[in-house]
Amino acid sequence: MSDPVCPLCGRSIPPEAKQSLHHLTPKLKGGKGGPVVLLHQICHNEIHARFTEAELARDLNTPEALRAHPEMQGFLRWVAKRPPTFHSRSAGGRRKR
Repeated sequence: MSDPVCPLCGRSIPPEAKQSLHHLTPKLKGGKGGPVVLLHQICHNEIHARFTEAELARDLNTPEALRAHPEMQGFLRWVAKRPPTFHSRSAGGRRKR
């Protein structure tokens, strides 16, 4: 059986990679029990470093919308060059206020 693929960066998610489930609609915005996707932890961290819960619920509640957002483009190009098990801390603090 092949490894799952991260719907954000398109890299495989091997069992030894840091990974987490992302609620497409944040739990705080009514997404509890809603659809989730398996992501690399670094991809999940990047989403929450860049966007508010309200933005995620309103405009960015699909992997396609997240991939298409201009603020994610640089990160996605950068992380696509890293091995599937790569992880580093998110720089954080980039969210629009």
